[in-house]
Amino acid sequence: MSELAAGSLGEMVRLMRARLRAAGLETAALDARILGATAADCAPDQVVLDPDRPVDATTLARAETMLARRLAGEPVGRILGRREFWGLDLGLSADTLEPRADTETLVEAVLTWCGDHGGAKHAWRFADLGTGTGAIALALLSELPNAVAVAVDLSPGALGCARDNAARHGLADRFLPVQGDFAAALAPGLDFLVSNPPYIREGDRDALDIGVRDFDPDMALFAGADGMTAYRAIFGESSRLLAPDGPLFLEIGHDQAAEVAALARAAGRSDIAVFQDLGGCDRVIRARGVAK
Repeated sequence: MSELAAGSLGEMVRLMRARLRAAGLETAALDARILGATAADCAPDQVVLDPDRPVDATTLARAETMLARRLAGEPVGRILGRREFWGLDLGLSADTLEPRADTETLVEAVLTWCGDHGGAKHAWRFADLGTGTGAIALALLSELPNAVAVAVDLSPGALGCARDNAARHGLADRFLPVQGDFAAALAPGLDFLVSNPPYIREGDRDALDIGVRDFDPDMALFAGADGMTAYRAIFGESSRLLAPDGPLFLEIGHDQAAEVAALARAAGRSDIAVFQDLGGCDRVIRARGVAK
């Protein structure tokens, strides 16, 4: 029998919220509403609109299982197996990062640049390096109707997840998955490159939130002792793949702008710009052009 012991949806969610709050979770109310509604197979707004909705033992057991996972530190998106990004409902897998809102800063930077250099309807050709769920590439394809994305990932499982997400949103015909190590398998002729690569220093592992450290794949998180391994690989291929004025858009750690900019200049890139996320932290670097 479930410890929740509730007879209605509203009561069940209230008990879930109380246990999450007791565990110190700042998002207890939102988490309880989403998980409770999922257990009851209804929309989250029904918790408010129909709080007297009866819940049976099967629903309570599902809710108890999800609650236990959340209390153990597992993110809500992992428990549900999906996460929204740029308005797209994306499936997750054990081989992919859970997309986060801060990464939308990269999408915004790309779309602004495209708007200034040919427009949204131009037939852009770009690559997403380390595509994971496909979040960045699919967000861009949803806004650039004539673009084609080459989506690269070393993990077959991640590529399978991304391929499914592309199909779910009707973008599979413009989403080309390629297994490989960043840009090594690609041919020249791309208009721009995008990537949210691994950038966490191995020594910072213990400082990570449990939801990242224990549930996101190491391959997508860690990039050597200085966090720069993936950036070096990407910049090393950039001149081969891009036209002289073709830009790269890279997500970065909050304290990495200077280091990544130095790598960009060493690779012959210039016109470097840094963009902040909604929290005011450095989040994206753009580097384009060949230094003269």
